[in-house]
Amino acid sequence: MPLSSAALRREISNRNIHRAHHHEHELSYGTIPSVLYRREDDAHGNFFPASYRSICAHPDWIRRLKKSYSAGKWIARNWERTRSELDCANSSDALLMNIFCYPKVLYRPQLCALLGIEPGLRPDFGFKPHTPFLNKGVDRTEVDMRLGELLIEAKLTETGFQTAASPLLFRYRDIHEVFEIAELPIVGDIVHSYQLIRGVLAAYTHERSFLLLCDNRRVDLIESWFEVLQAVRSYSFRNRLKLLTWQEIAPTLPQRLQQFLEEKYGIVESNRCA
Repeated sequence: MPLSSAALRREISNRNIHRAHHHEHELSYGTIPSVLYRREDDAHGNFFPASYRSICAHPDWIRRLKKSYSAGKWIARNWERTRSELDCANSSDALLMNIFCYPKVLYRPQLCALLGIEPGLRPDFGFKPHTPFLNKGVDRTEVDMRLGELLIEAKLTETGFQTAASPLLFRYRDIHEVFEIAELPIVGDIVHSYQLIRGVLAAYTHERSFLLLCDNRRVDLIESWFEVLQAVRSYSFRNRLKLLTWQEIAPTLPQRLQQFLEEKYGIVESNRCA
């Protein structure tokens, strides 16, 4: 069933309010309270145990856990300690790491075939592609993950793909080469799906592929993806632009991890959703 950002956030929050009784956590204020888990010795309620142990074994992955939580004003006594974006039950970054930090998951043939990658790659989280501007500068924003030549943007309950003033879009060196500008989602001076456009430009510039990972209940995000895709000028380059849902990935994962995703996020394989 298609869900809005708020409806999916409410569903995931309700699931985690129930499961959080077994973990250290706190709740944010608001009409849809968010569950923020806390580290417990060598475990963390927001992560599958095997994935969390793997994260803790890699210093660059641990650094990703320190990504700042932007909604701290909705937390009681928020001055007492630092909260991370990946402590939040609704975090798409945490979902991404739960899957791709699971030991040896990227050696599974079915998952690698679905992603179109060679087995055994190591994830690089918060990758900066440094997409060039016209003025010889570069974009220093991140994509969520890189797997070899594949750039991945992950979404879950986010409201969309950001907006920007149109002058920001026309800073990019290759914007006219990649897109039919008239076909892009630009309303007045506001560019919609700016984050997607930026990711596609990064893939083009560096001769990589780009993948959007999102929930199949978020039909609005899927429609935004195809709106940007139809504006891409080169048909051959379009073949390097991909969309997958968490539900499509789920059946390629170990059974215990599948059960975790169902309990925590309501993610089950597409056939079971039907």
